[in-house]
Amino acid sequence: TESKYHRHGGNLKSRSTELGSAVTGSPLTTVLPASTTVTKSIVLSSESRKELAKQAKVTKDERRAQIDGRYRYLISRLADGIDLSEQQVEETIISDDKFQLIEQFFAPNGLKKLLFFYQDVLQQKSNASSRPAGSTNNLPQKKLFITMGSTEDFTGTCAFFLRTSDEVITASNVSQEVNFGMFDCANGNILQGLEFFLSRIVIPALKSQQNWGAVKEGLKNSQIQDFLYSVDKFVGTLSSSRQNIEDKIRLTKVDIDTYVRNLQNPSDYITAG
Repeated sequence: TESKYHRHGGNLKSRSTELGSAVTGSPLTTVLPASTTVTKSIVLSSESRKELAKQAKVTKDERRAQIDGRYRYLISRLADGIDLSEQQVEETIISDDKFQLIEQFFAPNGLKKLLFFYQDVLQQKSNASSRPAGSTNNLPQKKLFITMGSTEDFTGTCAFFLRTSDEVITASNVSQEVNFGMFDCANGNILQGLEFFLSRIVIPALKSQQNWGAVKEGLKNSQIQDFLYSVDKFVGTLSSSRQNIEDKIRLTKVDIDTYVRNLQNPSDYITAG
């Protein structure tokens, strides 16, 4: 027997609970109706979603406050290259889980490259009014996102920024210290996208380069000529590899049954041959 004492208005009251009642009669635990439990779950779920949305808004506002001339340079290049508005690019960037990679790219001795993929991504959409609870539809939708380039399949457009030195990237030097480029990988054809990028953009830019740093002779220098020859040769090898893959022999599947179904005698075999 467990006794609890409560003092109320100067009176001492006693309440006893017999352990045997759990076996012989009155239950000690009250079970809520199923509808009440579901209602509580829905309320909790709704409150959790509101809290997550509140936290996401705070994070986005903090990131938006960090945007300065360096970020504006990246945003404008992306908007021009991918044909999105600067507002769309900014909203995408501050919502990205890998937002911190941008600051790591700007830091002294920071990341050497910053990659963005713009391609179809499966988006889960649910409609509780028309489908059972928990059912979803996977719909492909174009999305711009930051990537390290090693975890997602590349099937669309890659926009990249490359550093030219280890100096800290500031609003005043970002246009000199950071190079921007893009190459397209439509339908997953990476070789064709890389070949186009090198042959139509990189090589013409190199051959028109006047300043080669410490090499005063420029394009007349034998080492520079050897370098350009090696790049041309690499692009040629890349092109040959792509063509070999595209022109590979494909054996057509033949329905043998249609040929052998009516073979009855040697003359039929000759005709079939």
